[in-house]
Amino acid sequence: MPRHLAAILAADVVGFSRLMGVDESGTLERLKDLRNVVVQPAITEHNGRTVKLMGDGLLAEFPSVVEAVKCAVAIQQSMATRECDMAENQRIMLRIGVNLGDIIVEGSDIYGDGVNVAARLEGLAEPGGICVSGTAFDTIDSKLQLAFEDMGPQQVKNIARPLRVYRLAVGSARKATAPVSSDTLTIPDKPSIAVLPFDNMSGDPDQDYFADGVVEALTAALSRIRAFFVIARNSAFAYKGRQMNVRDIGRELGVAYVLEGSVQRAGGQVRITVQLIETEKGAHIWAEKYDGSLDDIFDLQDRITEKVAGALQPSIRLAEVERARRKRPQDLGAYDYAMRAMSHVWMLEKDEANKALELLDKALEIDPDYPLALALAAWCHAQRSVYNWVEDINTTQALALKHAEHAANLSADDPLILAVLGTVHTFARHYGAARVLLERAVALDPNAAWAWSRIGWLETYADRPEQAQTHFERALRLSPLDPMNFNNYVGLASASQVAGDDNAAANMFLRALEERPQAHWIHRNLAPALLAAGRTAEARASCDALLAAYPDMTVKKFTDAMVFSDSVLERIGTQLLELGLPAE
Repeated sequence: MPRHLAAILAADVVGFSRLMGVDESGTLERLKDLRNVVVQPAITEHNGRTVKLMGDGLLAEFPSVVEAVKCAVAIQQSMATRECDMAENQRIMLRIGVNLGDIIVEGSDIYGDGVNVAARLEGLAEPGGICVSGTAFDTIDSKLQLAFEDMGPQQVKNIARPLRVYRLAVGSARKATAPVSSDTLTIPDKPSIAVLPFDNMSGDPDQDYFADGVVEALTAALSRIRAFFVIARNSAFAYKGRQMNVRDIGRELGVAYVLEGSVQRAGGQVRITVQLIETEKGAHIWAEKYDGSLDDIFDLQDRITEKVAGALQPSIRLAEVERARRKRPQDLGAYDYAMRAMSHVWMLEKDEANKALELLDKALEIDPDYPLALALAAWCHAQRSVYNWVEDINTTQALALKHAEHAANLSADDPLILAVLGTVHTFARHYGAARVLLERAVALDPNAAWAWSRIGWLETYADRPEQAQTHFERALRLSPLDPMNFNNYVGLASASQVAGDDNAAANMFLRALEERPQAHWIHRNLAPALLAAGRTAEARASCDALLAAYPDMTVKKFTDAMVFSDSVLERIGTQLLELGLPAE
């Protein structure tokens, strides 16, 4: 095959999975626009060739290292200018690596060590930054007026020898980029792990839920081991269907390890393949394959949990793993329906909750004593009451309480079930019982992001906004990419509203709406916060949006559904009346 020396530029988007989780269609459209308007013109102008696009990344080839680096600088400066007005959590930024090396040409594609090094350099670059190899630096050092910083030898994945790496120093390209906060989170001082979505190898996309169910069970079991820090399921699932290197995942989630794998279900048999990877260097700790029948699925999950626990902390006792096991359904058909419902349960949208309830009702028809299905159904009914999706709030709350109590009677030490029951009691204004249940949930599972969030809401309703903020922030750390984090932002906004800081509340409510525009129930609190902050025109627009989604909304319906203190409800109710919302 033909070979030649070339400058290779590799680039990818920082935090692509997080951006997709915030606004999938908008992110893809903006990325396409940036490629067409910024990236491709710069490559062409500097005599380069785009070799291929790879999801959120690209590979380009140049005959000159000087031109490749000039192109990289031009791209980063243009990107910073175009994206500087975007909210930080929506800003598209690139990392770029440039190498000079020998490549193999096959058709329009290129391969070889020169390409691999460029890809590893890109992974070392800061958001909005550029890293170049020692060979590239030696070529351009005297030809470009750029201040480079020597990063020293770097050991990277799949490259035997350490690489000399240089990055553009402060005052050079990085001065031109808009300031952004780093995506990197601090690694906890205990074994930290994310269980990534497993690949469905069954050849049937409808079986995705089964692979997701295995991940759900492993995450829940590991989370209940107190010695571990485990990223919540919803954040890990932000990576579903996306190819990313584990180093970036470790940065974004702030974990030292990831567990990834695949599930193949055929007839009555199942094969689960798993591998544990250290994120800093991409080192594989172990990999194993587990075969069994569908009747053995829970035993297989337990064996994997024990293996992971032993690898992360050899001193972990099997009793600790045993404690993490949930009460199993009597029939796998009930399990199937519950797993199918899972993705709908957490969307906090009316139609999604209805879909979840249809599936959960089928699960409970098969196994009326399946605690997980009962708890998820209770949470869906609770959503219907608090978000004004039903007329008869009291009956719906009673149904939620019935399901939640039934689940807790069957499985009194399951953190999710306790958190659901605590949430239902919160909506019924049984604050004392709610606090006992929620605090018990996080004592059993310190990694329970949703339970910490619900404690934040309880503190908000109890007029303790400062304590509420601490709990919402803890939930955000435990699940930094969670699609439900918009509800933590609503919680932070509500805490500010309770504290009387209406401008801060309005801004945080708006941030939540940016992430979930269809959560129209947010306008119930946003409109009065805007009014109290003196932003009258925005307040009236928000009230109009509320009435468009809820034509029959009244102040009484709002106060019946919400569980803030009487003084807070009276204040917000008065503001809604001032905006023209009917009293009854």
